[in-house]
Amino acid sequence: MCLVLLGWRAHPDLRLIIAANRDEFYTRPTESMRWWPERPGLLAGRDLGAPSGVPGTWLGLVPEAGRFATVTNVRGPAEGRTDARSRGALLMDYLSGSPAPEKFVRATAADTDDYNGYNLLVSDLETLWWHSNRSGNTPLELPPGLHGLSNAALLGSAGPGAASLEVRTDTGAAAWPKVRDGLRDLDAVLGSRDVNDYFDVLADRTIAPDTELPHTGLPWDRERSVSARFVADTWHGTRCSTVLLVGEDGQFVIAERSFAELGEPLGEVRFSGRVALDRARED
Repeated sequence: MCLVLLGWRAHPDLRLIIAANRDEFYTRPTESMRWWPERPGLLAGRDLGAPSGVPGTWLGLVPEAGRFATVTNVRGPAEGRTDARSRGALLMDYLSGSPAPEKFVRATAADTDDYNGYNLLVSDLETLWWHSNRSGNTPLELPPGLHGLSNAALLGSAGPGAASLEVRTDTGAAAWPKVRDGLRDLDAVLGSRDVNDYFDVLADRTIAPDTELPHTGLPWDRERSVSARFVADTWHGTRCSTVLLVGEDGQFVIAERSFAELGEPLGEVRFSGRVALDRARED
């Protein structure tokens, strides 16, 4: 993913709200969200472009185990390693395993860095943890509230319901505009059970002002293009938007919309059911 906006225990009726956009090259082979026959219980999109040839994912849910995970890359064109392990494989390690979120992220943080930069979110729907291999502030258990991640090792957070939502980051640096403004728009629809309200938040194509653009090593015209929540270009852009709502009653709905060049819609898939809540956690 390249933008993840989330509400964690931020509304009395919804335990987890995820609104996320995956930006990727249009040439990277991908399959839309589905149940994986070779991994029973896993609901996720399939990234088929990893150098290893082993499918991974960018966002996944295992309802019967109450496990959720997603990842964004931390942009750093100058440090990209072609021999690095796929970040999607890291998600598969969590979604296919049994360790509690804290145990998993602490073990991951202690390992040799075999990956390019990432932000990792993992949850058992009792706790939610963030880890970035490019941040000195993680692993971190996220408190109830609104949180947002993009392609920096920088977490934007806010308490819901404020008249003028103030988005702060874990380092004190300015939040990227797509995170800051995205969380404000998420707050405006917080608690809705209509996935279309969250898709509307993700669909914003506003380009950030030049004065607020980050400097991540991209050419300036591309830096502008990818500053929007929804990226619509001819070479790279938002390939899918995903909304996940998990209620305090255990009911969930997850919907994914897929897109081609310049944001041309390709279709939507939607799944619903029950997740396991309040499971005993592994030490």
